[in-house]
Amino acid sequence: MNVYFISGLGADRRAFQRIILPQQFHIHHIDWIKPHRSETLNQYAQRLTQFIDTSQPFALIGLSMGGMMATAMTAFVKPTKTILLSSIGCARELPWYFRLAGSLRLYKLLPKTLLNRPTEMANWLFGAKNKTERKALSQIIADADPDFIRWAIGAILTWNDNKRPPQLFHIHGNRDKILPLQYTHPDVVIDKGSHFMVWTHAGVISKALERVLQESSLSPVP
Repeated sequence: MNVYFISGLGADRRAFQRIILPQQFHIHHIDWIKPHRSETLNQYAQRLTQFIDTSQPFALIGLSMGGMMATAMTAFVKPTKTILLSSIGCARELPWYFRLAGSLRLYKLLPKTLLNRPTEMANWLFGAKNKTERKALSQIIADADPDFIRWAIGAILTWNDNKRPPQLFHIHGNRDKILPLQYTHPDVVIDKGSHFMVWTHAGVISKALERVLQESSLSPVP
């Protein structure tokens, strides 16, 4: 079965490099494309579906913003399972302060020069603790496109899908500081998992993904 991975805001496929799945699952990465001016998250998600082979069963796995994108994509394609990592299943699960920032359009005030600059605050928010984790996170952040990040923040904060699709499976960390656990409803909670748990807890998450994908490959497409 084909499995499509979508990375987080400003990140790329390197975020998943520690994830290991059995050979029966064929891994594909959907990279970010340039957004159109004033494009919504759902409109962008629809364009991303062009990279999916819908002629055979497939699953979507989205990290953080990638999970929101994968959720939105289920309105246009029919995955056997959509798996969220460190993400949310609908706009209602955004923390209230993010929704307030979206309604006030505060994201438009963010200086472009700060959007892809690694900082100690970023390490704390993501939960990158040791030297290897901090180096990996810093490289991903530094390589991010600040124009894309600014669009993406606005798209997330103005997202208006308030209903979780039924085929979601959600894995979340109990130490996620960016999308705190109490605002969402995961199926599996990773102990001591931060927003960077896809890297720091890759072994545990790989096993959880394998189990869910095995189950979904035996189920009919919804």
